[in-house]
Amino acid sequence: MSFLYNIFITLFNSLLPIIGLLSPKLKLFADGRKEVFETLEAHFPVQGRALWFHCASLGEYEQGVPVMEALKKKYPDHKLVVTFFSPSGYEVKKNSTLADVIVYLPIDTRVNAVRFIQLVNPELAVFIKYEFWPNYLKALQAKDIPAVFISATFRENQSFFKWYGGFMRKTLQMADYFFVQDAMSETLIEQLGFDNVSLSGDTRFDRVSHQIEMDNHVDFISEFINERLCVVIGSSWPEDEAIFIDFVNQASDEVCFIIAPHEIKDSNVNVLRQKIKKKTISYSEKEGVALKDHQVFIMNTIGYLSRVYSYGDIAYVGGAMGTAGLHNILEPATFGIPIVIGKNFEKFREAKQLQKLAGLFSISTADEFTEVMYKLIENKKFREKTGMIAGHFINSNVGATDVIVEYLEEKIDS
Repeated sequence: MSFLYNIFITLFNSLLPIIGLLSPKLKLFADGRKEVFETLEAHFPVQGRALWFHCASLGEYEQGVPVMEALKKKYPDHKLVVTFFSPSGYEVKKNSTLADVIVYLPIDTRVNAVRFIQLVNPELAVFIKYEFWPNYLKALQAKDIPAVFISATFRENQSFFKWYGGFMRKTLQMADYFFVQDAMSETLIEQLGFDNVSLSGDTRFDRVSHQIEMDNHVDFISEFINERLCVVIGSSWPEDEAIFIDFVNQASDEVCFIIAPHEIKDSNVNVLRQKIKKKTISYSEKEGVALKDHQVFIMNTIGYLSRVYSYGDIAYVGGAMGTAGLHNILEPATFGIPIVIGKNFEKFREAKQLQKLAGLFSISTADEFTEVMYKLIENKKFREKTGMIAGHFINSNVGATDVIVEYLEEKIDS
């Protein structure tokens, strides 16, 4: 199986220029890897002390941030190298000042893996949640560099737990330690004979819990809300819009809405605006306008959503009405507000947990959305109790970062 894997991955690597012609996203995926080694050579003319974090995409990066921040503070002289597999992570975070070097991860061929590890020569490699790359793990093992997986999750349908998964099980054996998010993951990997595993929890809870301690004030948002009850609709897709538009159009004047579409291109925002009958303003139009005279504010910009949630009385988090995938429910939950989502969230453990606790509601139709929203808006005690459950959910799950960082520091200092 190892032989076949290396043939396939080498072929895939050689076809990158052609793959890049298939779509704009794949072009980013292919083009972004062209100068990775040149970038690394510029940053590592001579080998220094480095720590390497790998993330599949943006969500995994956010999980890694609390750990990266803690290690950066403890080891300021170490270079922090962050790699991404997906353009949706790299393109958003490529200019982040947290890391010293941010690049795409070269495709997992033997040659790429050995060259990457020789250039960076990290004291420690941290893989966040997924991304079990055999040749990189083998190259790390060959140089006796610890490879640690944090916020990892395992499911029964993964290849590790199938009769044909011997090759991938051998890949797992090259990791030094696994910090997993949940008890099921711990049980599954222990059933394979691994004892180098701890149930630490999800570092995202630590990440979002810090947000409440920050200055979340936004002048124009305060002006817009003007003491009205505020519904924040975060990261919405067209499938979500089909669910909430009717309610927005019939809502009382005492309720205002902040909508942050996932796609903020003018064409997408214009389609959304055409459906809204209430007086609407967008971020790009806000200057010199009486914002309080509008009932809907469209955030056609990025970087504000986590702070906007602090102003919300209720949050609808998008992505789960279609196939895009549910967006981050922990950000609004940390501010102690009720959360409403769509129907497709089976793969999102935190959403299922919060639903069981009655701090989150899942809807399938526009009528169901209207029903739950009216209940939350008209019944203040119910709304506050539900929000309190959401906030407690965050507070009761913090602490993963401290557990992980303590282990990593021992590895670095040893």
